[in-house]
Amino acid sequence: MAKPNHGLEENLVLNLSATASVVEAYRGLRTNLRFLDVEKPLRSLLITSPGPGEGKTLTASNLAIVTAEAGARVILVDGDLRKPQVHQLFRLDSRVGLTTVLAGQSGLPAALQPTPVRNLRVLPAGPKPPNPAELLGAPRMADVLAELKRQADMVIIDSPPVLAVTDAVVLAAAVDGVVMVVNPRLTTYQAAQKTKAVLEQVKAHLLGVVIDEINPNGSSGYYYSYYYSSYRDEESGTAARHKGRHRRRDA
Repeated sequence: MAKPNHGLEENLVLNLSATASVVEAYRGLRTNLRFLDVEKPLRSLLITSPGPGEGKTLTASNLAIVTAEAGARVILVDGDLRKPQVHQLFRLDSRVGLTTVLAGQSGLPAALQPTPVRNLRVLPAGPKPPNPAELLGAPRMADVLAELKRQADMVIIDSPPVLAVTDAVVLAAAVDGVVMVVNPRLTTYQAAQKTKAVLEQVKAHLLGVVIDEINPNGSSGYYYSYYYSSYRDEESGTAARHKGRHRRRDA
């Protein structure tokens, strides 16, 4: 059993009031993603960020929870093979996971683990490999992703930061869409723009941005504010904004 990460775990929507504004923010993000293209719904989604600590793991996990709570079959994949955290958030065993499946050491059914959330299963990262980028870029990964999509309505992947290693770029090219998480305390404008450029180089479908931990009133304390905008919405001058206040320890 994984050692819990209490700093992140307390911010899972599972541990918050169902009417908390931060929970409503995640539901708003879920709705925006759902209606991006009603004729071709998203089936696989990568959550990434320019750098570490900007909130991508918590965003991926909470989006997976609220999507499952809406009735969709969801599989949350920890694609951060270097610094995995998803198994800690859900207190799961990571001795079997994505790496053992990719290496042929276990089957997918044995690696998928249930969670307290109905309709939500997790594929932990598994043991840390010496060659994460090579594993994720191998043909076997495409086969695993295809099988996950057969078993779920939505596959959400938490990936490493784009500017830190190449792993996220490899994954970005294989999914239906990518959401970038940024944090005003940590993410520079230049880093966000460079991340966007890197993703576009591999023709990733960058759907929009989630801005994490904004204090909209300028007062002390930590706030969550999730801003989601699709680039097609920006062209037409429309966007959706969701704000919520909740104390935060880590991201």
